[in-house]
Amino acid sequence: MAALAQLPPLPPQFKSIQHHLRTAQEHDKRDPVVAYYCRLYAMQTGMKIDSKTPECRKFLSKLMDQLEALKKQLGDNEAITQEIVGSAHLENYALKMFLYADNEDRAGRLNKNMIKSFYTASLLIDVITVFGELTDENVKHRKYARWKATYIHNCLKNGETPQAGPVGIEEDNDVEENEDAGATPLPTQPPRPSSSAYDPGSVPSSSFTGIQIPPGAHAPANTPAEVPSSAADVRLTPEDFARAQKYCKYAGSALQYEDVSTAVQNLQKALKLLTTGRE
Repeated sequence: MAALAQLPPLPPQFKSIQHHLRTAQEHDKRDPVVAYYCRLYAMQTGMKIDSKTPECRKFLSKLMDQLEALKKQLGDNEAITQEIVGSAHLENYALKMFLYADNEDRAGRLNKNMIKSFYTASLLIDVITVFGELTDENVKHRKYARWKATYIHNCLKNGETPQAGPVGIEEDNDVEENEDAGATPLPTQPPRPSSSAYDPGSVPSSSFTGIQIPPGAHAPANTPAEVPSSAADVRLTPEDFARAQKYCKYAGSALQYEDVSTAVQNLQKALKLLTTGRE
């Protein structure tokens, strides 16, 4: 993929999006779709912050040029031309990164790549908001990942041994200001979560400030005990069909990553919606 024109210096007003732009640069070759949406998020957020002062307008103009160049290079990629596919791609990518970091953490394999993965996952969940409001699950994952990145980074910095898993969460952690938590590059492809790293059943789902985070290696959802044999009496709205289609797209995207449990969960959601009219 052709190199993009360099951006001018980041205006101080846009400090909150600097890490999203850094993540975009890191993914230009690894996953251009992720890179595109990171820049789109930065663009939309920057417009809300300041689109009037000369330095901000100049920066946003150059960022727009990058977006247009990326969109042209990606051509007919469905993840760019269809929001449902793009949303599924981004959400599954963020989830895979979160699960990789969570598995590494719970297995006691503490390293900077794992910290980076937690932090990057939280940034990518920010980016998902370009498609609309986050699900409750994504909000919880973002909060946990952001807290965990800061917690482990600070422990290692102070010569302390971090505790694995959800051991408590502080509401006032500001990892946006933490330059070091996300400074180490990720592997080109995050390692696949290993089922032998730990026994998911032996790790209880701990709670902190009302948040439940399951173990990283999610088991497939249970198959519904009963599936209605006929949905003839169910009246579905256009919105229901759109949601069902979204779940099927999510499942398809998950299968590209060989993520069976996520695919099964989304297909079951689609099936329940189509047969009962409820989610």
